[in-house]
Amino acid sequence: MADTKTTNGAPAANEHSKNEALVLKYKNVIIIAVVALIVLVCAGVFYNSYSNDKFNSASTEMAKAQEFFGNAVMNGDSLSFQKALDGDGANAGFLALAEEGGKVGNLANLYAGLCYAHLGKMQEAADYLEKYDAADDAMVSPAALGALADVKASMNQLDEAAQLFVKAAEKADNNTLSPKFLIKAGEILESQGKKDEALKLYEQIKAKYLNSIEYNTIDAYIERVK
Repeated sequence: MADTKTTNGAPAANEHSKNEALVLKYKNVIIIAVVALIVLVCAGVFYNSYSNDKFNSASTEMAKAQEFFGNAVMNGDSLSFQKALDGDGANAGFLALAEEGGKVGNLANLYAGLCYAHLGKMQEAADYLEKYDAADDAMVSPAALGALADVKASMNQLDEAAQLFVKAAEKADNNTLSPKFLIKAGEILESQGKKDEALKLYEQIKAKYLNSIEYNTIDAYIERVK
């Protein structure tokens, strides 16, 4: 592995392997904080989106698949991710639920994409995450976009990943997610030699997200690209 240096808390990328390092950074991973947000919010979205009759017919299978997913996230268990996708024989998994369409199918697309990402099947992950429509939901939409951006970055589709991170930051517009997404986008842009564009994103954090954790170290990022 190439040596790395740090500058005032910000990692300094090796000029000879920036793209490779970024791909490895995102390979087979989705940031746990983003996953946790999606799980919590989507559970609420699901349970509040149905009439009693429709809820009763769909909730058991979705809840069982969500249970497998939650166990997999907590324990890093690939078998549980696969069960969440395929079902357990008695209950359908996210793949079958996705085919139902409607709100159940839409939510299942999101979960299926996250399952595939954790299993390292990034093309399948991208396919399902791109099918998910969070409309303009203030919490789920940016988190889902951030997850898709992680997947695209792991596939070395860096231009699209950077664009998605910026879009996710704009949709979130909060001190928790936006700075994280902007830094990820900035790191990708740096790896492509686009330091001026990266600087604009870092300066946006400096100007707008004063109460974020990232604010405390953003000066180092700004200094690095100037």
